[in-house]
Amino acid sequence: MKKGFLVLIVLMGVLMAEAAGKFTLSSKTIKEGAFLSNEQVYNGFGCTGGNISPDLEWSDPPGGTKSYALIMHDPDAPHPGGWYHWVVTNIPAAKTGLAKGEQAGMLSKTSFGKQGYGGACPPSGRHRYIFTVYALDTANIASKPELAPEKIEELIKPHILAKASITAFYER
Repeated sequence: MKKGFLVLIVLMGVLMAEAAGKFTLSSKTIKEGAFLSNEQVYNGFGCTGGNISPDLEWSDPPGGTKSYALIMHDPDAPHPGGWYHWVVTNIPAAKTGLAKGEQAGMLSKTSFGKQGYGGACPPSGRHRYIFTVYALDTANIASKPELAPEKIEELIKPHILAKASITAFYER
């Protein structure tokens, strides 16, 4: 009986520690499962949005975090591998978020062929837009602005300590 009780107490402690230290991503601008506003929609390709990146805030990164990377991806796009709308690496570990419209870190090329935020603009139908922040074990990903977004993902994968996401939608 004592052994079972001790195991239960240890297990509860581990679960509580994991819950307390869960890496999370939040935003005042976008909400999980909600639709993006016109402010986050691209201005081009037939879309007439504000093309302003949302505010993002992350908390409880794991120990050993030395930088962050951020990717906004549309997996529903009719393009091999989906469509990359925002790719940022080398965000300093001291940062706990980005203000609305802020561009920090190393901006890489998106599927639009440009650096920086490129808002939602699906050709038709409802699409998911997944904003993911990655806590990394390195202060510097050897990325270059001209690298394809898929290559940037390959560069960050071996350095991921944790990730947190928000999925929002847009439809036209």
